[in-house]
Amino acid sequence: QVHLVESGGGLVQAGGSLRLSCKASGRTDDHYGLGWFRQAPGQKREFVAAISWAGQTTYYADAVKGRFTISRDYAKNTHYLEMNALSAEDTAFYYCGALDPRTGNDCEGDEYDYWGQGTQVTVSS
Repeated sequence: QVHLVESGGGLVQAGGSLRLSCKASGRTDDHYGLGWFRQAPGQKREFVAAISWAGQTTYYADAVKGRFTISRDYAKNTHYLEMNALSAEDTAFYYCGALDPRTGNDCEGDEYDYWGQGTQVTVSS
């Protein structure tokens, strides 16, 4: 069992930056892939970014490439999403997830094994 809690969301002006954190607890020693997804009102949840358990491979949605950076801190059992040059299209509820490779390996899909409850990011114009 892995429990994930997001933090760092809030209101930011267009062009600004935020860093989201996803703190894991429970059984955190497995080699999970880690990801971030977002869901805007009336929209489906969409992939944003992912990182392999070793932190050497990253994946990004085209909409955020060059602006967002995913990373992880093993000592803190936390992974992050650094978001820069934010615009209104980035406004959404952001979720972090953990993917057990024993059950699936599509890190850009939405069938992660564990999810946080999400944190709201609102970008004002």
